[in-house]
Order: sequence, then structure tokens, then C-alpha cells
Amino acid sequence: MRERGFLHQCTDETGLDEKLSAGKTTGYIGFDCTAPSLHVGNLMQIMVLRWLKNTGHEPIILFGGATTKIGDPSGKDESRPPMVDTMIEINKAGIKKNFEQFGLGAATFVDNSEWLDNLNYIKLLRDVGPHFSINRMITQDSVKLRLEREQNLSFLEFNYMILQSYDFVELHKKYNCILQIGGSDQWGNIIMGIDLKRRLDNRRLLLAHALMNTNKDYSINWSTYKEPNDSLFGLTTPLITTFDGKKMGKTAAGAVWLNPDMLSPYDYWQFWRNTTDADVGRFLRLFTELPIAEIERLEKLQDAEINEAKKILATEATALCHGSQAAEEAKATAQKTFEEGRIGEALPVIEIKKSELENGIPAFSLFHNCGLAASGSEAKKLIRGKGAKLNDAVIENESRLVTLADLNADGVIKLSAGKKRHIIVRVV
Repeated sequence: MRERGFLHQCTDETGLDEKLSAGKTTGYIGFDCTAPSLHVGNLMQIMVLRWLKNTGHEPIILFGGATTKIGDPSGKDESRPPMVDTMIEINKAGIKKNFEQFGLGAATFVDNSEWLDNLNYIKLLRDVGPHFSINRMITQDSVKLRLEREQNLSFLEFNYMILQSYDFVELHKKYNCILQIGGSDQWGNIIMGIDLKRRLDNRRLLLAHALMNTNKDYSINWSTYKEPNDSLFGLTTPLITTFDGKKMGKTAAGAVWLNPDMLSPYDYWQFWRNTTDADVGRFLRLFTELPIAEIERLEKLQDAEINEAKKILATEATALCHGSQAAEEAKATAQKTFEEGRIGEALPVIEIKKSELENGIPAFSLFHNCGLAASGSEAKKLIRGKGAKLNDAVIENESRLVTLADLNADGVIKLSAGKKRHIIVRVV
């Protein structure tokens, strides 16, 4: 983990190393069901789960069927809109497919609604509430940063860390799970889960001693009661930003989704191909499973040769997500498009009604509608800068109308934003 750059913090690195070396260890990562697909921002956790599995351990993937209804305030400036159960189930099904894409379909899948949906509120307050200090809770980054920005934090969201802590206790009880993994912003919540388990164990120990000193028969041999010695561990991964400080996985067109229906394998390949030179070695370590020796060779390439390392990164990362065939097809399409000047079949396709083109669509509107520009004004700026092409010809006028007359010999229109972003417009 340290060698490849996954390790940010660990509650007891030596103790965890001993556990992992001694035999199969169970660890989990939680994912709230807020969208029908995960995105590149979740890829660190997915890769950690793969390494956990590939080194002989037992990964648990916890769906936040219940906590999704609340919303994790970590790193957020405002509350998440409430979600209905039907949408949560749809999103959960989509996210499960993402894990199957990455070879984790045989992992243990659990939903925290299994224990949280039917939790008695008074019982939770009585059993768990005393172990949480408000003084401590407001020092957690997920709470403190929101308050410092003077953004609203609802009582509902304030409870999130309690429920996440409770998840860890339940997973340990039901699956002997001893390790929780998360992003660096989850450190406080993970620590609280470990602390809750310790406090609950101490409470049971005190109860056992109290009962041992009574004359009542509880049909339990309390003399054999031993203090629990189950250590829980927490491990966080670093927040990944690009060399220029931008958040990993965010582009002008939006999130880089893992679902091929939301982002084509070709566009996924292109995302990795566009990695800056300074990020190539780090991303090869994190987002591929190439041997370290090979990565060290690739990251030493200079000038034009570094592009070969980027292609390898793109192909390896795409193969993990979409399979080797899709990765090779994306690579071949890119070669045809950029090196041979031909339209490749795997380019993303946008369908438009014939009636819309009969009267013509302003070029800037079409670029915006197709996702090649974040707004109409950005599309105009792209055209004025000579960065927009139609069928490989530079668009000279931002108000130029795109019509049926622009269909090429293949019966489609190719739009290009710069040298590396392309879309095929097909008329229906």
C-alpha cells in the first residue's frame, strides 16, 4: 500500500501488518448510493479492494442504503437532497455493476439498511448516545469545516458519523470485520467507530462484573467471561489531485463515470491519455496493476516518449474498468482518429432528430448540447480560438449553422474540440 501510494493514515500500522500477515483479514469500504454509477473519484477505494482481494483477504462492500437517506456532510457545503427508496435501489444496482466490472463481483455485499432501518431510536440513544461527545463531534472536519464556512448543517447530517460508527460495530459482530478503509476525509468517522466498539466492550465488561457480584442465576458462567481483545483498525487513502491541484476525476464535461452507458470506454481511455506528464508515474502506481519495476521504467521516459507511457496508462486503466477488448478498441480508435485521420467507430455518438437540422443549429449550441463545452459562451470562446472543428475543418464563425448539408460521406457529422475530444453526431 505504501509503495504504490495508497497509504495516508493508519490507526496502528504495525498491528494491522501483523494481522494481515497472520491470515485472511476482513475489511470494508462503504459507498452511499447517490448516483447510478461510481466515478474516477471512487477509484482509489476500488483499487484498494482489489489489492485486498488479490492478496488473499476478504473485502466487504457496504452499501449505504440507509445512510444515503441522510447524506455524508464530509467535504460538502450544503445538504444533499433527500432520495426515495426506489432511486436508492436503482443506484445500488448500478454501483454493484461497477464492482463486477472490476472483478469484485464475488465480494461480500452488505447494505446497512439491514440494521439501521429498523433501529429503535430510544435504544440507540440509550446504548450508543452516551459514548459520543458533542465537544468532540464538532471538532471533526466534516462538521467543523461546514460551520467555519457558515453553511447550514442539519441535525440529520450531524447523526451521520454516529451511524457510520455503528456500521463498523455491526460488521465486526456479523462478519468479524476488523478493518475500515476510506478516503482521508473519513478519518474522524473511522476513529469514532473504533472508539465506539471499545466503549461498548468496556460497558459489557462492567455489566459482567456487576452481575458476577450478585446472587442471581443468569444461566451464564460469568467466571469465564474475558475482556474482548478484538482490535479494530482504520486506514485512509490520500485525496488525489492532479499535478496542477485540481480534484481527480473532474473535467469540464463533468464526472468521469465508470458506467459505460454514462461515459464511453473511448472517452474513459481518453481521460487517462490526457494525463499530464508529472502525474504519469503516480497514476500508473495507483490505477494499474503493472509491476513497480515497469512503472519506474515508464516514468523515466522524456519528451515525446512519455506519450507512450500515457497510452499504456490509458489502456491498462481502461482494461480494469471495461475489459481488455474495449481498451484495445479505444486505443485503436484513438490511433485512427489522431494518427491516421479517420473516424473510428468507438467514438462517442450523440443522436439528433433530422427535423432539428433541417432548419439548422448554431454551431456553438451544438457543441454545448453535445457536451464538448460546458456552456454556450464557452463554446463561442472555443470557436473564436479556432479550437472547434466540424468534419476536421475549423469552424470560422460561431453563428455558423450546422445543417443536413454537413453530413459527411458516412452520413454523420464529426465535431472536435481541440485535438483530443471528438463526438459523432448521428441523425435519426
